[in-house]
Amino acid sequence: MSVVSQIRPPLRKPRTKGRPAHTAAMLVAPFAVFFVAMYLAPLGFAIYRSLFVLKRDGLGLSAPTMVFDPFTNYLKAFSDPVFIESLGRVLLFGVVQVPVMLGLATALALLIDSRSARAKGFFRLTSFLPYAVPGVIAALMWSFLYSGSSSPINALLEPLGVVIPFLSEDMVLWSVANIVTWGWTGYNMIIIYSALQSIPGEILEAAKIDGASAWKIAWNIKIPMVRPALILTTVFSIIGTAQLYNEPKVLQSVSGGSIDSAFTPIMAAQAATAAQNYPYAAATSVILAVLVGILSITFFKITNRGSDS
Repeated sequence: MSVVSQIRPPLRKPRTKGRPAHTAAMLVAPFAVFFVAMYLAPLGFAIYRSLFVLKRDGLGLSAPTMVFDPFTNYLKAFSDPVFIESLGRVLLFGVVQVPVMLGLATALALLIDSRSARAKGFFRLTSFLPYAVPGVIAALMWSFLYSGSSSPINALLEPLGVVIPFLSEDMVLWSVANIVTWGWTGYNMIIIYSALQSIPGEILEAAKIDGASAWKIAWNIKIPMVRPALILTTVFSIIGTAQLYNEPKVLQSVSGGSIDSAFTPIMAAQAATAAQNYPYAAATSVILAVLVGILSITFFKITNRGSDS
């Protein structure tokens, strides 16, 4: 056998030029398709429809026609006291309900994460169970508890001469807030608890060696280190508050008129849709989306500014 025949040719390296980008594009493509089809396309169509108004003849005998008028629907929305009131109602709801819910979620996460806690799995499960109940079912259940004729809460308080008007005009917003808090506190608790699990144990042990109490460890170490999770849950809650619909819609039938058809911006848009005024409904939806985007971006800027300082 010759020496030349014993020399093996070097192995060629596979050509990988362009493959990472191609693979990444294939992985992102399904999400991009659904994002465009389910988010960008409806949003673009809503913006397009909001630029038209319905024109009817004086007798109303012919079908209404669409006329391009880009500002009329938006001016009407901002001058509509019913729509403005629904925006203010949801804003008040978010200012009160979101901090209360996230405060409870953080407290539950810290309690379950503490070393002295027992049956952590059981408490995690029971805290998360309300989120597993669909929102409509939860609202139906709470409507039974709020009803003036069937409420077991008022039945227990009746011997004391106390009756809580859960569905009165002054209290119905907070009755809705109670349902939302009950259903979503466990969900946010799981996110915050997962962030607590990622804190290095060495940091906590060092704080204990330095004599820090459990309260100081929670306030000065744990809460600052789960700040990204708190920001995330706050943004989710802001978006969810703007989309408030299921709970007031279900309670509307038993509220005795305290919840009208425009109780929230989404309900106001649906009322306009039911009246077949689709351009105006699209305009109110676009306004709501823009306001939510502004609030979310502002919150991000404020929190990032605090972290940079």
